[in-house]
Amino acid sequence: MNTQERDQPLGLSGEAAAPPEPPWWPARRSPTPARAPLSREAIVEGALRVLDRDGLDGVSMRAVAQELGTGAASLYWHVRNKEALLELAVDRVLGEIALPPADPTRWQEQLKEVARTTRAVFRRHRDIARFTLGRVPLGPSLVRIAEWQLGLLRAAGVPDRACAYAGDLYGLYVGAYGTEESMAPQSPTGEELPSEAIVGMARDYFRSLPPDRFPNLVALADEVMRADPDDRFEFGLDLLVRGLAAQIPQRPPPPEAA
Repeated sequence: MNTQERDQPLGLSGEAAAPPEPPWWPARRSPTPARAPLSREAIVEGALRVLDRDGLDGVSMRAVAQELGTGAASLYWHVRNKEALLELAVDRVLGEIALPPADPTRWQEQLKEVARTTRAVFRRHRDIARFTLGRVPLGPSLVRIAEWQLGLLRAAGVPDRACAYAGDLYGLYVGAYGTEESMAPQSPTGEELPSEAIVGMARDYFRSLPPDRFPNLVALADEVMRADPDDRFEFGLDLLVRGLAAQIPQRPPPPEAA
């Protein structure tokens, strides 16, 4: 996808330009002749390369500058600080989420489709999901997604309050799931162990519990510790969608003909 295509909002009819940027984002500045030809877009791309390679903790203004072959001071001409740079990077990543034309007759499946796409995008960019937790990643890409989701849900008859809360709920779910997927399972012994071994340790522990005191954990040890991230993700999505569907007021049946 080239830059021009990425800047176009997907799934929103009648709009050809990207949504306005937040007023606190720094304006794009043209490089002066005394400086290397550096742009905000190039800096964001460099930050994403560092993020994908070294993770969120490896991103710094110095590391991004080294990736671009310049000095850290040059970056501050285009971005305020590391936090602002990561906000731009998140918006760039969210811009990779394709939105289908909204179809209220398929709203449940479309919500799931976009959630799956978001999860896949997060998996392409190491640790980016972790940065979204605890903050609202405001920017043109989020505006595009939020407008699509709100329009889809309202057209399907979901009450406005549920529509407003749903975006936050889905963001928390997919963001937390993506964060956990980006992290290696933590070994209870402190040793470096493969994830299969860690899961097996927990499962064996549950199986070993006294069945007279913990009959449910013993009986469901295999299910509780079943390592199937796709199945678990789909289960959570189904719960969320069914919960939203339950918010739609039921229409009274038509009166019987006399």
